[in-house]
Amino acid sequence: MQETGNNIITKKPRLTIRIGRHSLSFSALSAENPEGITFEPYTVRSGISMAANLREAFREIDLLNNGWQRAMVMIDSPVIMIPIDEFKDSQKEMLYHYAVTGHEGEVVMSSVLPSLNAVAVYSINKDLKLVIDDHFGDVRFAHVCEPVWNHLYRRSFTGIRMKLYAYFHDKRIDVFSFQQNRFKFTNSFDTDLAPDAVYFILNVWKQLTFDNKRDELHLVGELPAREELTQELHTFIQNVYVINPKAEFNRAPITAIKNIPYDLITYFVKS
Repeated sequence: MQETGNNIITKKPRLTIRIGRHSLSFSALSAENPEGITFEPYTVRSGISMAANLREAFREIDLLNNGWQRAMVMIDSPVIMIPIDEFKDSQKEMLYHYAVTGHEGEVVMSSVLPSLNAVAVYSINKDLKLVIDDHFGDVRFAHVCEPVWNHLYRRSFTGIRMKLYAYFHDKRIDVFSFQQNRFKFTNSFDTDLAPDAVYFILNVWKQLTFDNKRDELHLVGELPAREELTQELHTFIQNVYVINPKAEFNRAPITAIKNIPYDLITYFVKS
């Protein structure tokens, strides 16, 4: 593996497509940009499907017409976590649809997380996957939280206090904690409102019996009403921290890109 002076991971050329519930963006390594990558958000049209939006993007965005053969597709969809030693590929669809409703008929995907002894199972719309497969010969899929889980898992080894993480993205909060080399807890909550976020986070904190004066809560991503959120959480939890990507990644140039999601930063930057 090679790396540039900007600490950007370099692999075989691969276009990265990030698909949120209501967002779409494209990024790729670029020696021409001072940030080390090209990042192109696409304005999603609400009246048509995400598959149709992606087809339109291929007609409108120059970056997509550079002869890419390889793609990394990062998907934001409901996810379930299965221990590696209990995972059976033949059962993943049944387990996923049992745990997650409203996604019947979608293609169920899985990603192994070896550091966490878990397999992430999630889904993608069939038409959307067909558009992607039509444009690329080599496609890899991942859940948008995978680079975040892996990075914050390594980060959790600093200090001796238990840590709870809350990642805000795509009008959703992913709340998780680690213990030894596995998840202690992980769940997602749909909201972009500070009061709701406080409610969900504090319920998880209580469920895990964390110590209000000793243990730590780390917030990252697109925090709603940041001051209100942190002040309310500080009322109950003494050690509340907001992770700043610029400080986290030693001012890596990619962190200067406006509105780039934290998961893309952790995907591209060697942490």
